[in-house]
Amino acid sequence: MNTTTSLSTNHAWLLVGFMWVAYFLNYSDRQVVFSIFPILKSELGFSDTQLGLTGSVFLWVYALCSPIAGQIGDRYSKKTLVVLSLFLWSAVTTLTGLSNSAFTLLSCRALIGITEALFMPAAVALTANAHSPATRSRAIAAFDTAQLGGVVMGGWFGGFMAQEYQWRWAFYSLGLCGILYSIPYYSFLKRTDEQAQVETKRSGAKFAISALIRVPSFRILCIVFPAFTFVLWLLYAWLPSFLYDKFSLSLTEAGFTATVFLQAATLAGLLVGGLGADWLYRRTPAARFWLVAGGLFIAAPCVHFVGNSDSLFFTKLAAVGFGLGSGVLIANLMVSSFDVVPADTRASAVGWLNFIGAFVSGFAALLGGSLKQTVGIHQLLTYSSIVCVVAGGLLLVAIRFYFQRDYARVH
Repeated sequence: MNTTTSLSTNHAWLLVGFMWVAYFLNYSDRQVVFSIFPILKSELGFSDTQLGLTGSVFLWVYALCSPIAGQIGDRYSKKTLVVLSLFLWSAVTTLTGLSNSAFTLLSCRALIGITEALFMPAAVALTANAHSPATRSRAIAAFDTAQLGGVVMGGWFGGFMAQEYQWRWAFYSLGLCGILYSIPYYSFLKRTDEQAQVETKRSGAKFAISALIRVPSFRILCIVFPAFTFVLWLLYAWLPSFLYDKFSLSLTEAGFTATVFLQAATLAGLLVGGLGADWLYRRTPAARFWLVAGGLFIAAPCVHFVGNSDSLFFTKLAAVGFGLGSGVLIANLMVSSFDVVPADTRASAVGWLNFIGAFVSGFAALLGGSLKQTVGIHQLLTYSSIVCVVAGGLLLVAIRFYFQRDYARVH
C-alpha cells in the first residue's frame, strides 16, 4: 500500500465543494447552446446537421485532447491544470457570444472542447486522491452532481435568455462567472496535497497507456463508457428539440422539461450509487463494477420509453427512471477504474475513458441531426436501449473473468 499523509476530512470535503462549482460551470457552458437551436436556425441559418455538429465538434475535439490532458495530469500539477482549464474555457464561452455564422460558432465549440478537456482527468484524479476507498464513491458522486446542475442550468438559462433577452448574453454572463471564480478557486487549491490518498501501486511506465492497456477490466470499461455516453448525449443534444416539436412546448418549457426530470432523478441515483458503493465495497471490491452494470440495466428500458411514450407525463416518468439508473452508473464508472489501474495512471485512465466516450458520443449528436427526419429520434432511443443491455452484459463478463486478478495486481 502506497498511502501518503492524508488530508484532513474537512479539507477533503471542502475540496469537493470547490471542484463542484468549477464542474457546474463546465457543464453549463457546454450545454447552453442546445436550448437555442431554433434561434440558431432562424438567426444564423443553421441546418439540422449543423445543429448536430455543435455537439459533435465539441465532443470530437474534447475526445482527441483528453488522453493528452490525462498524461499531463499524471506528470504535472493537477491543481494548476484545473484552474487554467476553467479560465480558458470561460474566455472561449464569452467569445462564443460574438459568433455571427455557423462557422464561427462551431469554431468556438471546438475551442471549448480543447480547453474543457484539460479539466476532467485532473479534476477526477485530484478529488479521488483526497479520499480513501471508504469514501471515494461518495466524494465522486457529490462532485458529479455538478454535471446535473450544469445541464439544468445550461438548458434553462439558454432558453430563458433567448426568449426574454438575447441569446448572446447567455454566453457572455456564463463566461464572466468562470473567469471571476478562477481567483478563489486557485487560492484554495494551493493548500491541497495532490497525493493524499493513493493506495494502489505505481506502474513506473513512461506513458500511462502502456500500463492501462494491459488491464482487461479497464479495456471493458472503455467499451461500456462510450455505449452509455452515446445514449446520454443523444438525450442532451436532442431531447429539448424533440419535446419542443412533439408536445408543442415553448423554448423555455422544452429546455426545462428536457433537463429537470432527468437530472433530478440522476441526482438521486448519484447519491444512492455513491453511498451504496462505499457500503458494498466493504463486502466486495467489485462493488463499483456491479453498480455500473445495474445502472445500465435500469436505464435500458427507460430510454426507450423516453422516445416512445404518447403522453408528456409518461415521457417525464421514463426520464426519471433513466436518470436513476444513469446516476448510479455515473457515481461509479470512472472511479471504478481506480480499483484496477496503477496509482500513477489515474488521470490518464479518466483521459482515455473521456477520449473514447466523447468520440463516440459525437456521433450521437450528429446522427440525431442527420437522421431526425428519416429514422427519427424516437427510434434512435429504442436502438440505444439495446446498446445499454449489451454494455451491462460486458460488465458482468469483466466481473466474472477479469476483475479479481486485475484488483490483486495493483493492491
